[in-house]
Amino acid sequence: MATISVPENVSVFLLDIEGTTTPITFVKDVLFPYIREHLEDYLSAHWEEDECKQDVHLLKKQAEEDLKQNRACPVHTVDQTVHTDEEKAIREVVDNVLWQMAADRKTTALKQLQGHMWRAAYAAGKIKGEVYQDVVPAIRRWRRHGLKVYIYSSGSIEAQKLLFGYSVEGDLLDLFDGHFDTNVGAKVESKSYERIAERIGCSPEDIMFLTDVTREAKAAEDAGLNVVVVVRPGNMELTEEERTHYKIVTTFSQLELTGSA
Repeated sequence: MATISVPENVSVFLLDIEGTTTPITFVKDVLFPYIREHLEDYLSAHWEEDECKQDVHLLKKQAEEDLKQNRACPVHTVDQTVHTDEEKAIREVVDNVLWQMAADRKTTALKQLQGHMWRAAYAAGKIKGEVYQDVVPAIRRWRRHGLKVYIYSSGSIEAQKLLFGYSVEGDLLDLFDGHFDTNVGAKVESKSYERIAERIGCSPEDIMFLTDVTREAKAAEDAGLNVVVVVRPGNMELTEEERTHYKIVTTFSQLELTGSA
């Protein structure tokens, strides 16, 4: 596939993770199964620790809110302090977490517990963040040319830093100038990209955003960013209209900086 010239005014690359820097299967086939397989053991090992107690407290609050909203939920009480049988209490938390994951929910309570479990797994070397082979050489090249590189992902900033800090290629955090998550806004809303440009301290036109999701690409484009859609194995198929409308790459090496060899 042909190279794409990066406009001369671009000074910042903004990168999505899943399906862009990292195989879309990594979350589905590595991160989520790790939670399902190790959840009960993790809770048993950390049940009396403050961090775990806080995680359980948040899950309890979420379960209460779900009951008020009449959401189907297998757990009516997630309570750590008033219980006679620790194993029963842990089982209730496990059932709640697995139910939320099966429903593909993104609650703060769920994300917080998952984040703490992944942190322990990364630190112990049980998980390594996957990164496509073309990503690191390209980012190093961009940085040599004085460009800044930021991450924008729906995964929390902590989860982003774990993935790149404990990657298959070692600690890559020095390659990035900053991270954004959905605290800045949803990725399908153009206002989010305007806020990011504001926080970076540049014009939207100075940013090139790389993503595999065309709804995100449209939102970024509406905000004035330069957009490239990344096509990787396993990513969602693009329509003919999308293929015609967007600049497309299958590897970061196709992005050619002005004046570079």
